[in-house]
Amino acid sequence: MTTPSSGPKTAWQAAPSAAGTGPGGSGPAEAARALLRGRGAELVVKFNLVLVFLVLCAVASVLAPEFLTTRNLSNLLQQSALTGIVAIGMTLVVLTSGIDLSVGSVAAFGGMTVALLMDHDMNYVLAMLISLAAGAGFGAIMGGLSAYLTLPAFMTTLAGLTAIRGLAYLLSDGEPVNADQSHTFQLIGGGFIGTIPIAGLIFLGVTILAALVLRGTTFGEYVYAVGSNKEAARLSGLPVRGVITAVFAISGALAALSGVLLTSRLTIGQPTAFDGLELDAIAAVVLGGTNLFGGRGGVLGTFVAVLLLSVVRNLCNLMGLDSFFQMVVTGLILVVALILNVTIEKRGSRA
Repeated sequence: MTTPSSGPKTAWQAAPSAAGTGPGGSGPAEAARALLRGRGAELVVKFNLVLVFLVLCAVASVLAPEFLTTRNLSNLLQQSALTGIVAIGMTLVVLTSGIDLSVGSVAAFGGMTVALLMDHDMNYVLAMLISLAAGAGFGAIMGGLSAYLTLPAFMTTLAGLTAIRGLAYLLSDGEPVNADQSHTFQLIGGGFIGTIPIAGLIFLGVTILAALVLRGTTFGEYVYAVGSNKEAARLSGLPVRGVITAVFAISGALAALSGVLLTSRLTIGQPTAFDGLELDAIAAVVLGGTNLFGGRGGVLGTFVAVLLLSVVRNLCNLMGLDSFFQMVVTGLILVVALILNVTIEKRGSRA
């Protein structure tokens, strides 16, 4: 009488053993290991920026023990919010293979507009809405020029960068404008709920909303389709020009929102504010994994990238490093992170 362990094996029982011990070792066990490696590589590719961020936070907590204090983390989130909100709008533009160099000027104009309107006794809510509408209008104009006249977005937004900054100076003859008329308005950009800054919550809310739009709506599908191949999207009947105009309008509105939040926090509108903001926003978008040629990426990566860059600057401040040195360190980390991102992604695609 045969037992399960000593009796003859059927074909399906013998095959795994033979395959698993064969010269190539290509049986189910090896296939399972290959699958796990592939999935592991996929997870690393997907979350590599999160891993870099966590490692950087761990290093920061060792080098500067005050990094993990509630006060510092709260300030870190508040400082990240302004650049982060603009970077979310920039992500939408880049996903359509565009670029928006005017966001810094639009943010300054938005902050000046709300300050001037409130200085003329307008209700802060209405002043904010007008400011956001102005930002959306600027974005729509530049997006429309790019989409309907086929002008390069780089050139149209570069012109907008100069012209809109000039308008921000003209609004007040280059002078700051007080915006301390409403205590409620001051809380929007400078207030806290417990230890969490309201501006940070707005940044988080904008990120979640944008992620839901990109992944769960027809408009989001159109954004990716336009960025992947404009001509194919047009031939498929998609409103390519409308989509491009819309993402630029959203970018403009979010830039103006960032300007409003800064004016709220400082209680003053500054025409010189946000100089170079467009470079920080683009850096966060690229570091977050969004392809500059469009069609691939998302706002969640941008969100993490903004926090990562903020941690770098915050750590440099806590360590008392010179601001010029901070620029060098930030640039080097950006390059290393991008190289790491590309390398891991290539290995993941081969796995």
